[in-house]
Amino acid sequence: MSLRSFPGFRFRRNAAPSNVDTPTGFPPEADFTLEKVCRLCRKYRRGTATVEFAVVAPLFFLLVLGMVEFGRMVMVQQIITNGSREGARIAVLDGTTTTEVMTAVENYLDSAAVSGATVTINPNPPNTAGFGEPVTVTVAVPFDQVSWLPSPMFLSGTTLSASTVMRRETVQ
Repeated sequence: MSLRSFPGFRFRRNAAPSNVDTPTGFPPEADFTLEKVCRLCRKYRRGTATVEFAVVAPLFFLLVLGMVEFGRMVMVQQIITNGSREGARIAVLDGTTTTEVMTAVENYLDSAAVSGATVTINPNPPNTAGFGEPVTVTVAVPFDQVSWLPSPMFLSGTTLSASTVMRRETVQ
Protein backbone atom coordinates (compact mmCIF):
# COMPACT_ATOMS: atom_id res chain seq x y z
CA MET A 1 0.00 0.00 0.00
CA SER A 2 1.57 3.31 -1.02
CA LEU A 3 1.29 6.56 0.86
CA ARG A 4 -0.65 8.06 -2.03
CA SER A 5 -3.57 5.73 -1.25
CA PHE A 6 -4.05 7.22 2.22
CA PRO A 7 -6.67 9.97 2.26
CA GLY A 8 -5.17 13.27 3.27
CA PHE A 9 -1.73 12.45 1.95
CA ARG A 10 -0.39 15.10 -0.37
CA PHE A 11 2.85 16.36 -1.78
CA ARG A 12 4.09 19.88 -1.14
CA ARG A 13 4.01 22.11 -4.14
CA ASN A 14 7.06 24.24 -3.39
CA ALA A 15 9.43 21.45 -2.42
CA ALA A 16 12.95 20.65 -3.51
CA PRO A 17 13.40 18.86 -6.83
CA SER A 18 12.45 15.20 -6.77
CA ASN A 19 15.68 13.95 -8.31
CA VAL A 20 17.44 14.14 -4.93
CA ASP A 21 17.81 10.77 -3.26
CA THR A 22 16.70 10.61 0.36
CA PRO A 23 17.56 8.00 3.01
CA THR A 24 13.91 6.97 3.32
CA GLY A 25 13.43 6.32 -0.35
CA PHE A 26 10.48 8.73 -0.58
CA PRO A 27 10.63 11.92 -2.62
CA PRO A 28 11.69 14.89 -0.49
CA GLU A 29 8.47 16.75 -1.30
CA ALA A 30 6.36 14.14 0.53
CA ASP A 31 4.42 15.92 3.26
CA PHE A 32 4.19 13.36 6.04
CA THR A 33 5.48 12.82 9.51
CA LEU A 34 5.52 9.70 11.62
CA GLU A 35 2.68 11.08 13.69
CA LYS A 36 0.53 11.68 10.60
CA VAL A 37 1.19 8.18 9.23
CA CYS A 38 0.38 6.58 12.60
CA ARG A 39 -2.82 8.62 12.83
CA LEU A 40 -3.85 7.47 9.37
CA CYS A 41 -3.12 3.83 10.27
CA ARG A 42 -5.17 4.10 13.45
CA LYS A 43 -8.04 5.56 11.47
CA TYR A 44 -8.29 2.33 9.49
CA ARG A 45 -8.13 0.17 12.64
CA ARG A 46 -11.27 1.51 14.29
CA GLY A 47 -13.54 -1.26 15.55
CA THR A 48 -10.86 -3.95 15.61
CA ALA A 49 -11.12 -4.31 19.38
CA THR A 50 -14.85 -4.94 19.02
CA VAL A 51 -14.30 -7.57 16.35
CA GLU A 52 -11.55 -9.25 18.38
CA PHE A 53 -13.82 -9.30 21.44
CA ALA A 54 -16.66 -10.78 19.38
CA VAL A 55 -14.37 -13.59 18.24
CA VAL A 56 -12.68 -14.29 21.59
CA ALA A 57 -15.58 -13.73 24.04
CA PRO A 58 -17.58 -16.90 23.23
CA LEU A 59 -14.47 -19.04 23.57
CA PHE A 60 -13.53 -17.31 26.82
CA PHE A 61 -17.02 -17.75 28.30
CA LEU A 62 -17.09 -21.38 27.20
CA LEU A 63 -13.76 -21.92 28.95
CA VAL A 64 -15.02 -20.25 32.13
CA LEU A 65 -18.24 -22.30 32.15
CA GLY A 66 -16.20 -25.48 31.63
CA MET A 67 -13.98 -24.60 34.58
CA VAL A 68 -17.03 -23.94 36.75
CA GLU A 69 -18.61 -27.24 35.73
CA PHE A 70 -15.48 -29.33 36.29
CA GLY A 71 -14.82 -27.53 39.58
CA ARG A 72 -18.33 -28.35 40.77
CA MET A 73 -17.83 -31.98 39.71
CA VAL A 74 -14.65 -32.27 41.79
CA MET A 75 -16.35 -30.60 44.74
CA VAL A 76 -19.39 -32.92 44.62
CA GLN A 77 -17.11 -35.94 44.24
CA GLN A 78 -15.30 -34.94 47.44
CA ILE A 79 -18.61 -34.35 49.24
CA ILE A 80 -20.03 -37.77 48.36
CA THR A 81 -16.70 -39.41 49.28
CA ASN A 82 -16.92 -37.82 52.71
CA GLY A 83 -20.60 -38.78 52.96
CA SER A 84 -19.81 -42.43 52.23
CA ARG A 85 -17.02 -42.29 54.81
CA GLU A 86 -19.42 -40.93 57.43
CA GLY A 87 -21.90 -43.70 56.61
CA ALA A 88 -19.20 -46.38 56.83
CA ARG A 89 -18.05 -45.08 60.23
CA ILE A 90 -21.60 -45.49 61.54
CA ALA A 91 -22.14 -48.84 59.76
CA VAL A 92 -19.17 -50.60 61.39
CA LEU A 93 -20.34 -49.86 64.94
CA ASP A 94 -22.09 -52.55 66.95
CA GLY A 95 -25.89 -52.62 66.67
CA THR A 96 -26.20 -50.13 63.79
CA THR A 97 -29.24 -50.33 61.50
CA THR A 98 -29.58 -49.47 57.82
CA THR A 99 -31.80 -46.49 58.68
CA GLU A 100 -29.13 -44.96 60.92
CA VAL A 101 -26.51 -45.26 58.18
CA MET A 102 -28.83 -43.80 55.53
CA THR A 103 -29.78 -40.93 57.84
CA ALA A 104 -26.13 -40.12 58.61
CA VAL A 105 -25.21 -40.02 54.91
CA GLU A 106 -28.29 -38.01 53.91
CA ASN A 107 -27.70 -35.49 56.72
CA TYR A 108 -24.11 -35.01 55.58
CA LEU A 109 -25.13 -34.57 51.94
CA ASP A 110 -27.99 -32.21 52.84
CA SER A 111 -25.62 -29.99 54.83
CA ALA A 112 -23.49 -29.71 51.67
CA ALA A 113 -26.55 -29.02 49.43
CA VAL A 114 -26.25 -32.29 47.49
CA SER A 115 -29.60 -33.94 46.85
CA GLY A 116 -30.82 -36.91 44.85
CA ALA A 117 -28.11 -39.33 45.95
CA THR A 118 -28.65 -43.07 46.32
CA VAL A 119 -26.99 -44.86 49.21
CA THR A 120 -26.16 -48.57 49.03
CA ILE A 121 -24.95 -50.60 52.02
CA ASN A 122 -23.38 -54.02 51.70
CA PRO A 123 -24.16 -56.21 53.66
CA ASN A 124 -27.61 -54.92 54.28
CA PRO A 125 -28.29 -54.57 57.23
CA PRO A 126 -24.71 -53.80 58.30
CA ASN A 127 -25.01 -55.48 61.72
CA THR A 128 -25.11 -58.90 59.99
CA ALA A 129 -21.40 -58.68 59.17
CA GLY A 130 -19.11 -60.52 61.53
CA PHE A 131 -16.10 -59.15 63.40
CA GLY A 132 -13.47 -57.86 60.96
CA GLU A 133 -15.61 -58.39 57.86
CA PRO A 134 -15.84 -55.47 55.40
CA VAL A 135 -18.85 -53.17 55.28
CA THR A 136 -19.21 -51.08 52.12
CA VAL A 137 -21.18 -47.85 51.82
CA THR A 138 -21.62 -46.51 48.29
CA VAL A 139 -23.08 -43.10 47.43
CA ALA A 140 -24.03 -42.23 43.83
CA VAL A 141 -25.55 -39.06 42.39
CA PRO A 142 -26.27 -38.02 38.78
CA PHE A 143 -24.30 -34.88 37.93
CA ASP A 144 -27.36 -33.37 36.25
CA GLN A 145 -28.98 -33.02 39.70
CA VAL A 146 -26.06 -31.22 41.36
CA SER A 147 -24.71 -29.03 38.56
CA TRP A 148 -24.82 -25.27 39.06
CA LEU A 149 -25.55 -24.77 35.37
CA PRO A 150 -29.14 -25.22 34.17
CA SER A 151 -28.14 -27.88 31.66
CA PRO A 152 -24.61 -29.24 32.01
CA MET A 153 -22.76 -29.04 28.70
CA PHE A 154 -19.79 -31.29 29.29
CA LEU A 155 -20.78 -33.78 31.99
CA SER A 156 -24.41 -34.43 31.12
CA GLY A 157 -25.38 -38.02 31.91
CA THR A 158 -22.39 -38.59 34.21
CA THR A 159 -22.99 -40.34 37.52
CA LEU A 160 -20.60 -39.55 40.34
CA SER A 161 -20.07 -42.32 42.87
CA ALA A 162 -17.90 -43.01 45.88
CA SER A 163 -17.45 -46.11 48.03
CA THR A 164 -15.90 -46.55 51.43
CA VAL A 165 -15.00 -49.95 52.90
CA MET A 166 -14.31 -50.39 56.62
CA ARG A 167 -14.00 -53.47 58.81
CA ARG A 168 -16.79 -54.28 61.21
CA GLU A 169 -16.09 -53.50 64.86
CA THR A 170 -18.05 -55.82 67.12
CA VAL A 171 -17.51 -56.69 70.71
CA GLN A 172 -16.75 -60.37 71.22
